[in-house]
Amino acid sequence: MTTIQKKAVNPTAHLSAEDIETLGHELDAIRQEILDSRGAADAAYIRTVIKTQRGLEAGSRALLLFSIFPPAWIAGTTGLSIAKILENMEIGHNIMHGQWDWMRDPKIHSTTWEWDNASPSDQWKHGHNELHHTYTNVVGKDNDLGYGIMRVDEDQRWVPFYLGQPLWNFINACFFEYGIAAYDLELGKNLAIPKDKRSEDFKARAKQTLRKIRQQAAKDYLVHPALSIPTGSFVPTLAANFTANVVRNLWTHSVIMCGHFPEGVETFEKASIEGETRGEWYLRQMLGSANISGSAAMHMMTGNLSFQIEHHLYPDLPSNRYAEIAPKVKALFDKYELNYISAPLPKQVYSAWHKIVRLSLPNGWLAETTPANAPKQLAKLYKMTTGGPKVRRAIEARSRQEARRRAEAA
Repeated sequence: MTTIQKKAVNPTAHLSAEDIETLGHELDAIRQEILDSRGAADAAYIRTVIKTQRGLEAGSRALLLFSIFPPAWIAGTTGLSIAKILENMEIGHNIMHGQWDWMRDPKIHSTTWEWDNASPSDQWKHGHNELHHTYTNVVGKDNDLGYGIMRVDEDQRWVPFYLGQPLWNFINACFFEYGIAAYDLELGKNLAIPKDKRSEDFKARAKQTLRKIRQQAAKDYLVHPALSIPTGSFVPTLAANFTANVVRNLWTHSVIMCGHFPEGVETFEKASIEGETRGEWYLRQMLGSANISGSAAMHMMTGNLSFQIEHHLYPDLPSNRYAEIAPKVKALFDKYELNYISAPLPKQVYSAWHKIVRLSLPNGWLAETTPANAPKQLAKLYKMTTGGPKVRRAIEARSRQEARRRAEAA
């Protein structure tokens, strides 16, 4: 995943400035068509989803009052997991994007919605809506690229720390809501500042996040289990709530990875967005995203982020309209000879994880390794891990020379 500006063959090289601006106008027309046609059917959709989700959560929590009985535990945990996924993905995420603000319903509005998540909604909106969606896949600007803990580009210098990134990514997936809360706080950057020099804004936001985490923990790990005490179901209910949260976190993390990390998704240099036009911004969203193909149920459970390309193009359009928009967007990809990345969930999850593993290792190491040369490759990796920067640079230089010789011979 080398940034698009450093690739030997730039997939946009065939487009003129006029082509890109014409593409922008065509995408604006699709957007305007949806804006002009929003109405009662869309409003009924989101209200139905909210009503269904709340009913499913209430019914599941009622079942878990009797979770000492395995059938009740299984059904209640399954239902609660689905309810939490729906609340985060199709409801909370999309409401906080402002997709339903046009309804002017104060109960379903980006300024009033608070979601079932560790991150306070206003902090999430800043980190996600204002930063990620503005700087999509710009290395050094979009913290969604690796969440600050992973190597996501071959041009990032490899250091031994990155060997652990598959593990960091898995832990982050299990406790994703807390990872997002830390990300929204820019916790790593702020903790690196001496305590007495940290800004008052950071301290206030940290207190707000801790308060939100306490509220969430009290609901799931104290109040709801306590209601199960009369039936002897305190511990099973506690376990059910923990399981539902982990399932929600794993699912959410997987969907987001599939939209941003599969092989073929492009990244961009910071300098490339200086003076960026509307058409160029659209083009970056198109090339910096990937979709998940599947059924209507799949799209619902992803919050329609299975249409990640369309979502990045139009983050504030109603999510239920992405399926309608997608064929029109795909036609523009074809017209302008661009790569529309879409595949089933298992394939996209594999692709994203393969990239994370590949980039946890020195450039080219995984591709060069075969059963026959594995011992030699492991010895090289050991030397790079323990030998210090000078040793790593020397080995990397030899590897590049060998790669050039192989390419010339081929």
